Amino acid sequence: MFDKLLASEAVSEAVEILCNDMPFALWETAYVTVLSTLFAVIIGLPLGVLLVVGEKGGVLPLPKWLMGTLNVVINLLRSIPFLILMIMAFPLARLIVGTTVGTTASIVPLVIAAFPFVARLVESSLRELNPNIIEMALSMGASPFQIIVKVMIPESVPSLISNFTIAITTVLGYTAMSGIIGGGGLGKIAINYGYYRYKYLVMLFAVIILILLVQVFQSLGTRAATRCDKRIKHK
Repeated sequence: MFDKLLASEAVSEAVEILCNDMPFALWETAYVTVLSTLFAVIIGLPLGVLLVVGEKGGVLPLPKWLMGTLNVVINLLRSIPFLILMIMAFPLARLIVGTTVGTTASIVPLVIAAFPFVARLVESSLRELNPNIIEMALSMGASPFQIIVKVMIPESVPSLISNFTIAITTVLGYTAMSGIIGGGGLGKIAINYGYYRYKYLVMLFAVIILILLVQVFQSLGTRAATRCDKRIKHK
């Protein structure tokens, strides 16, 4: 198997595919990953805040039935396997994008899969906040909105950035699976060439590039979180 994998013909063919198809596939993967994570954060951030501030004893208590519904919906979406969720999201993707196939269409199921995860990550970050800071803001007469915007979120920025980094690397992994339903990017390259045409060297290259992308996103996120952490002295 390894002899065929590293045969000169297979290597030259893989290099040709890399030069022709891989640059655009890399761009598609980065485009879908960043955009999907952005939309997931836009939806998941306020939901995560509500999970903390809306509970009993929070700065903005909400009705128990509303909090229960919110938790059930988030848990339900998180429990559905991504491949099944992609198929279930076909009608919504067709409604929003006009098609269920392609790079842009894959953003819809990616966002649906990611925003509940982001909401839980935001909830986890906000729960790490020292409650004395919130009590101090309350004693100074700050409104719930002011506490959320000027105290809770700014104080949780390093943790939020770390968790958003986890989210973007998770979405990056989902993009590879979206190639099964016609999504573009490195996942499509790996499936079309590695699975359907048995060109395993191309699939190996696609996997290596995905790993490198994860490392890049993780390094950037870790560096940003470190720079925003007030507890760390920067030279």
